[in-house]
Amino acid sequence: MSRPMEEDTTKNEEEEFNTGPLSVLMMSVKNNTQVLINCRNNKKLLGRVRAFDRHCNMVLENVREMWTEVPKTGKGKKKALPVNKDRFIRFMYSTREMLFKPPTALHLICSKYCIYIE
Repeated sequence: MSRPMEEDTTKNEEEEFNTGPLSVLMMSVKNNTQVLINCRNNKKLLGRVRAFDRHCNMVLENVREMWTEVPKTGKGKKKALPVNKDRFIRFMYSTREMLFKPPTALHLICSKYCIYIE
């Protein structure tokens, strides 16, 4: 009896991967293209997606992590200008906690639509 429900769930997941917001990640895996991901810590990840799941956990390859820092200055000095920084990461496992803020009621409803990928 549980077979038809499992098949329906599998079909729904496949359809979601091919037509929903996760289709961007699916196309990236198939075409080996780069994606730009805005993380919750105001950092950006530019890399190639090797694998992902429906929870937005991802394995990324050749990742360039980018962020902006404002250097601290002493009292009475002018405010320093922001400095762009980056680093290279060969392989990276990214969890949904890196991408989303702590869950709220609204977040739980629409979490699969909240990822920013360009």
